[in-house]
Amino acid sequence: MPAGLPFAPFEWLLAGRYLKTRLIALLSFLGIMLGVATLIIVLSVMNGFRKELLEKLVGINGHIFVAAIDSPLTDYADVADRLSKVYGVKRAVPFVEGQVFASSPYNGSGALVRGVRGDDMPKITAVADNLRQGTLENFDTAGGVAIGRRLADALGIQAGDTISLLTPRGAATPFGTTPRIKSFPVVAVFEIGMSEFDATFIYMPMTEAQAFFNREGDATLIEVFLDDADRVDEARYAIEQAAERPVLLTDWRQRNRTFFSALEVERNVMFLILTLIVLVASLNIIAGLVMLVKDKSSDIAILRTMGATRSAVMRIFVVTGASIGIVGTLAGVALGLLVSLNIETLRQLISGLTGANLFPAELYFLSRLPAVVDPTEVTTVVVLAMALSLLATMYPSWRAARLDPVEALRYG
Repeated sequence: MPAGLPFAPFEWLLAGRYLKTRLIALLSFLGIMLGVATLIIVLSVMNGFRKELLEKLVGINGHIFVAAIDSPLTDYADVADRLSKVYGVKRAVPFVEGQVFASSPYNGSGALVRGVRGDDMPKITAVADNLRQGTLENFDTAGGVAIGRRLADALGIQAGDTISLLTPRGAATPFGTTPRIKSFPVVAVFEIGMSEFDATFIYMPMTEAQAFFNREGDATLIEVFLDDADRVDEARYAIEQAAERPVLLTDWRQRNRTFFSALEVERNVMFLILTLIVLVASLNIIAGLVMLVKDKSSDIAILRTMGATRSAVMRIFVVTGASIGIVGTLAGVALGLLVSLNIETLRQLISGLTGANLFPAELYFLSRLPAVVDPTEVTTVVVLAMALSLLATMYPSWRAARLDPVEALRYG
């Protein structure tokens, strides 16, 4: 073997010949490829879920919620103005919130009303940038409401129609609070892309909401939107100081802690489970090489008598097994990336061919199947798969190198 080269040409030659004649090598290759591809696809889809859900939840709900303590939030306009000037704050939006029963001549459904100022509606980009019908122009003076597309479909109405809202927090009488019902024209229909929001949210001018829910000039909360959702802790103190009144702060992590924790746990568990697929495929490499060593024992003996060293024999089988793992891993990465980057197109194609809804928005919250490929995770998968494949070659290769040529030729 020429100095400086880790593998001699004849070692590559023999490894290539052994690979061509083994069915189990093909099965091991397919196992590694499918295991790596599945791991990349599942991790990418779960990353996509987290990213999309975070954008939807935070995009419409804000990052920090400011609630009043001791007294009603009647100075919401001044407080919101001060908060919007805090470094790192994109906008501060006060709103009135209340539960209602929404109905039309065709159907009824529970809903959540949010009363916002007309100047703030265009700033809620999750709604303003996703209008399907109507307009938000002159929202304050139009006297109408904007509703989600799924709610509109459930009620059988569209922009220009009328929706009736019923709240138990109506007028106060000597006999108690009576329910209040009022009809509003639908001025806009939006589609955020998250089914729960599209089927629940109704936006109303703030003065209308205050009158409807008997708020008497105050707001329920002030939503603060930050430039960076992950810098909540840094902004909390500055927001408390800028409020200049007793307030209680909560953030998006506290409100959605259980949800995102469950996603993270599920992602880690899926990584472990799918890694087992790659491990099983690596065990197939071990089984295949052990069988190959047993089958080629006489060939190994002849090589040894011709002057091949034990390390040369070991390298032959290392190359044989590692080639399966490396080529299978690279093929798996290519397949995984191809599917991940086109997964929504594939979903639509399969749904069209089978006639089945493979991703119901009511169950999965989102209207499309998302996928985000993380280069760091792909690198981790590649390194893990190649390491397992290389480790799988060690024992069979050591066993081949330890083979006694005399015994192999005697009992061959």
